[in-house]
Amino acid sequence: MSIIFAYITCKNKSEAKKIGSALVKERLCACVNIFQEMNSIYWWKGKIEEANEAVLIAKTTKTLFKKLSTRVKELHSYECPCILEIEITDGNKEYVKWLFSNTKSQKTNSNRTYAEV
Repeated sequence: MSIIFAYITCKNKSEAKKIGSALVKERLCACVNIFQEMNSIYWWKGKIEEANEAVLIAKTTKTLFKKLSTRVKELHSYECPCILEIEITDGNKEYVKWLFSNTKSQKTNSNRTYAEV
């Protein structure tokens, strides 16, 4: 099992808080960080668009990413939300232990990639 960050863009801080709160409550991630007022420039339906968005970073495990992604799509207002998996290769061992103990995968000890967690 390995740790990942799910990088998710939202239309605003309110939507990011709604999605983030649900993910933490449902233990699909141990923690979220929300950055508001990010400016995005992107192609959408043949035109270049610009918008202020919020970034939600969910700290979770690789085994939970698909469930997390499905849940985000259920809650998200965008037709095509940005939900990206970013692999984490190392980290503070105490934090890693905390993250594993606070997600749904907390009872699964096999295949951990962090030695001596």
